[in-house]
Amino acid sequence: MPDSVSPVTFPPAFLWGAATSAYQIEGAVREDGRTPSIWDTFSHTPGRTIGGDTGDIAVDHYHRYRDDVALMADLGLNAYRFSVSWSRVQPTGRGPAVQVGLDFYRRLVDELLERGIKPAVTLYHWDLPQELEDAGGWPERDTAYRFAEYARLVGEALGDRVENWITLNEPWCSAFLGYGSGVHAPGRTDPAASLRAAHHLNLAHGLGAAALRSATPARSQIAISLNSSVIRPVSQDPADLDAARRIDDLANGVFHGPLLHGAYPETLFASTASVTDWSYVLDGDLRTIKAPLDALGLNYYTPSLVSAGTGRTEGPRADGHGASEHSSWPAAEDVLFHQTPGERTEMGWTIDPTGLHELIMRYTREAPGLPLYITENGAAYDDKPDADGRVHDPERIAYLHGHLAAVRRAITDGADVRGYYLWSLMDNFEWAYGYSKRFGAVYVDYQTLERTPKSSARWYSEAARTGVLPGAEPVM
Repeated sequence: MPDSVSPVTFPPAFLWGAATSAYQIEGAVREDGRTPSIWDTFSHTPGRTIGGDTGDIAVDHYHRYRDDVALMADLGLNAYRFSVSWSRVQPTGRGPAVQVGLDFYRRLVDELLERGIKPAVTLYHWDLPQELEDAGGWPERDTAYRFAEYARLVGEALGDRVENWITLNEPWCSAFLGYGSGVHAPGRTDPAASLRAAHHLNLAHGLGAAALRSATPARSQIAISLNSSVIRPVSQDPADLDAARRIDDLANGVFHGPLLHGAYPETLFASTASVTDWSYVLDGDLRTIKAPLDALGLNYYTPSLVSAGTGRTEGPRADGHGASEHSSWPAAEDVLFHQTPGERTEMGWTIDPTGLHELIMRYTREAPGLPLYITENGAAYDDKPDADGRVHDPERIAYLHGHLAAVRRAITDGADVRGYYLWSLMDNFEWAYGYSKRFGAVYVDYQTLERTPKSSARWYSEAARTGVLPGAEPVM
């Protein structure tokens, strides 16, 4: 007889959630006082998104939120992470809040709480009001102060019923894809500006966290979500190890250095000296940025494999972040990115749950005692309904099983991981990829906007309801 295998069981208080972001799902971009964000402008610029797709309608969550919350409850989720549209709440990025905009989020939160679903509010998921970009955007220091004002407004409106807050989602993408490679809004390609943006996003987090603490009850838990990368050298050759260190500084150290340790890596300053002198880091900034965190959100999809190059590379770069003639890695344009071995998702990203375990354990060491949440993890596949209208996605089930097992292994190894938010609740506008990539556990027919839970949604529902991972096959 084969040895029996113990079930993979999670702690009773573990949060089982799903995540979305405002521009990707809400639609209603011109309703109730909302003005354009940088993603409205970017998606309406010819050639920026696949098929010229925009988030004008997205999946119409603005009008269908009650049905979407009912769907979450039906799936047994006990947590939901969503973002607030800054330009819906504060259309110019300055001044008083538009109450009708805040009312939408009040209604959404009330609906969640009535269904026993814990809301986690992300203040910024990449949709800067266009007027602030016109004034210089994230490379300008003033944007960080505008964010703090916005954080206070949302905190005052929702703080009586929301406990879990996330200031910024993936500031790396905002800085380096938005201002470096230009594959994300606002589509600028200036290496020095991308590093200034990174610092001012860090500063925005610190100022925003302080504003939230002043505007919300003491029970509030304030975090930030980082898409920290697992960077692996292709060999142990000193040149490859140095390449991995340079990319690690730009992917990880530029954020967790000041956030967790109150300092940027000295090696980062040295490596980027040809691009910037970092004179925009002013006295007191690092103290502000190192505001005490109550938790840290980690977003993970795939590891990176790098080596030293033989000189400056030309043409599009295969770093997994979209093709561009411009690099998202300032002063590291010569580093080569390699496709890691193994099966891949529709994004071309290698499936490697060991990277998630490695990432969790790294931050368990970097910030001992700090609770962790997996605030994004998921996979895109070419999902299609069958003749009966059902959507079977066994590849996503296998992906989720492997990564959730890695989370449980990290907990066994001493990590304090308190929740997991699947990306994404439903198919939606996938940024520059438009509607060509489906990450959802719920299938959306983009013509009718009908929602259909995929087999992965039923599988995840079983895990959420029982706290035990089902096998890596569909739940019937």
